[in-house]
Amino acid sequence: MTQTPERTYETLDWQVDADGVATLTLTRPDALNAFDLTMARELEQVFRTDARADDVRAVVVTGSGRAFCAGMDLSAEGNVFGLDESVRPTPEEFRAAYDEPPYDEGVRDTGGKVTLAIHALPKPVIAAINGPAVGIGATMTLAMDLRLASTKARIGFVFGRLGIVPEACSTWFLPRLVGPQRALEWIYSAEILTAEQALEGGLLRSVHEPDDLLPTALELARSFVKDRSPMALALAKQMVYRNGAAAHPLEAHLSDSLAMYWTSMGDGKEGVAAFLDKRAPEFTRKASQAPRIYPT
Repeated sequence: MTQTPERTYETLDWQVDADGVATLTLTRPDALNAFDLTMARELEQVFRTDARADDVRAVVVTGSGRAFCAGMDLSAEGNVFGLDESVRPTPEEFRAAYDEPPYDEGVRDTGGKVTLAIHALPKPVIAAINGPAVGIGATMTLAMDLRLASTKARIGFVFGRLGIVPEACSTWFLPRLVGPQRALEWIYSAEILTAEQALEGGLLRSVHEPDDLLPTALELARSFVKDRSPMALALAKQMVYRNGAAAHPLEAHLSDSLAMYWTSMGDGKEGVAAFLDKRAPEFTRKASQAPRIYPT
């Protein structure tokens, strides 16, 4: 079993409890947890390495102090997004070599790197939005599987006010969560939404009093992993996101079939035996052992 590595971060706090539920806290409270290039690199690092350790079963993300994340830190000198203004890529050139120099560091959206890492994690990820979540503070949560918010949360897709576009893959995630019409209204207006407005619009799962938010999110995460097969959850998450965007249900049938085939010979046997024996299951397959069910 791989274990969570010991690592110290400048802008984050990472804690894993005995149940395998990790709490990831954005820790720039004096700057309202504003997103900077260091935080971008550290968030990508967490989701690509630390969160993939087998002892981590689920991740809850929240902010320290009174904010979740107030958006991009606009105080940096030069290009505040860390981009190389000397590069002039065509769409064809960029797509052919987006993960190579000079495009990987000089052109790629840092928020998008983070949300791609979150999306790729084969485990439940829950946002506990404790306060203002604006710009990247809002869009980073779209790649998480569920969003809970405090009554003090305020959420804004304010890019139009800054003369930039929605980033962090949010034009893929947001319409899938709330529909194209509402997504465009929120982007066009660039208004700050209350937690209740975001709940009514379908962005949030639930709204809670401030002191109840994190305990509720952690308890929800535990309910997802207790007596659950990590491999089965990993496959289910992949299937929901990929099959939900497929052109025909046959695509879902083909991946369902392979996933059922492999799990029926693994944790599925234990799950059936535990059900018949009226006992808690003892699943042994890890998320990292999930079989490949889609062609490369």
